[in-house]
Amino acid sequence: MTVIMNDEAFEKKGFKISTDKNLLDVDVIYDFLNNDSYWAKGIPRQKMARAIENSMCFGIFHNDKQAGFARVVTDNATFAYICDVFVLPAYRGKSLSKWLVQTIIKHPDLKGLRRWSLATADAHNLYSQFGFSPIAKPESWMEIYTPYIKPQ
Repeated sequence: MTVIMNDEAFEKKGFKISTDKNLLDVDVIYDFLNNDSYWAKGIPRQKMARAIENSMCFGIFHNDKQAGFARVVTDNATFAYICDVFVLPAYRGKSLSKWLVQTIIKHPDLKGLRRWSLATADAHNLYSQFGFSPIAKPESWMEIYTPYIKPQ
């Protein structure tokens, strides 16, 4: 990993990253994912709440207010899928996304995994700094894709 973000520098500015789900502002997370993300528009609130419940979640907080979020779907042994990553617009441009990805990759429960995966339309430069690259054997991967339909 080539990027080294200094935890203490962020903490001195009132930021923290936590995996404590009790700290998450689910209303803020739902609002962003449902209304502002390109990947989860139309997600039913109950489905999003269940996804949070069944994932390892990382919240970015500024003075205890939700500033960003990411989920990791994992077995904590061999595989992790990073998803729903965002930093709210008011907090962008502060390298928080780099700090978030670094924190996820370094988490002790996720050490030694054989495979990490994610999907992004526009953040390739961010993730490549942490060793992510296009799938080596895309012909081996398959999917069933069922997009959400946002009610009109």
